[in-house]
Amino acid sequence: MSANSKLTVAAHTLTWIGLYQRRGNDVATSEQIATSVNTNPVVIRRLLAELRRAGLVDSRRGAGAGWMLTRNLASISLLDVYEAIEPGPIFGMHPSPPDPECVVGHGIGPAMTTVYDGIEATLRTELARTTLEDVLRDVLKTA
Repeated sequence: MSANSKLTVAAHTLTWIGLYQRRGNDVATSEQIATSVNTNPVVIRRLLAELRRAGLVDSRRGAGAGWMLTRNLASISLLDVYEAIEPGPIFGMHPSPPDPECVVGHGIGPAMTTVYDGIEATLRTELARTTLEDVLRDVLKTA
């Protein structure tokens, strides 16, 4: 099973746009962003559409088309990004109900829900502590 990289790619995309705008550019194209992420521009456009629905980016069409942040990097937390792209819980329960006559089947849901709720709360707390400005600062330290 591979790890989900969607949050990383979204943070990369938004941080890149923020730095690009900070350097005096008005909008960024999906092709430019895709080059940095090393993926297909279609992947970036799909991701940016989700981020636009959440109000984190906007786009301009026609001459000078591209994407821009709607807020500065310091006001966008990783939790904002996570909620924009991962609307559901981290972990899910069985796709079909387990056997209620089985002792494990009967009790697994409540037992795992308690664990999952704790993990979700911890994740949200940690993501809320970090802004994309923090991410950019750490990125620039390694450059």
